[in-house]
Amino acid sequence: MKDLKAVKGTYYINRLIAEGEHEHQDFKFAISDARKIARSISAFANNGGGRLLIGVKDNGAIAGVRNEEDIYVVEQAAQMYCRPEQHIEVTAFRVEGGAVVFRVDIARSEVRPVEVKEEKGRWKAYFRVADENIAAPEFMTRSWRRRCVDTPLVMSISGAESLLLEALEANGPMTPEELSRHGRLTREATLELIARLHALDLIDFTYSASGFRIVAAEAPDEP
Repeated sequence: MKDLKAVKGTYYINRLIAEGEHEHQDFKFAISDARKIARSISAFANNGGGRLLIGVKDNGAIAGVRNEEDIYVVEQAAQMYCRPEQHIEVTAFRVEGGAVVFRVDIARSEVRPVEVKEEKGRWKAYFRVADENIAAPEFMTRSWRRRCVDTPLVMSISGAESLLLEALEANGPMTPEELSRHGRLTREATLELIARLHALDLIDFTYSASGFRIVAAEAPDEP
């Protein structure tokens, strides 16, 4: 990405920094590891999108981009360490004092999961929760893949699926293991039912200190 011209943006960048790190924003003081950046890209792309502010410390202090070549590492992260390859948009802002901050915009991916090539060739997907990038469990990645399948889904649900929905409505968030025991199902059968119910928009996923859980989807508001 050559000849990236910086535009004036002191007020704008300070306004973004005042938001702090959150579900759609992450601060990066320096870029040293493409794989770590890829985890942030994956987490945003698997959620609702987000942005990286490069040249900003964790406490919100502006340090400025130390090396403009850092942007090539970000591009490498998006193209070589993410599957599928992700498109990013980079804008440079010059703030008071002459420091430059890069804003890197990552869109929500239409194809999920977006996975990161980890050590030893393993692939892992991440999801943005508050200000953290959390590894997505198999039941989530499997459900995302199911939603990308082009074959039409039969809208009727089976007795086993109805049983799982009733359990979620009665008990609140549950793990796949809890659903498996409740329905007396194998792990494989439970994961398949979760994926299908998610594709039908009947369940969703939530996160707490104890990890990701499955919940019954909220009914849409009446028009």
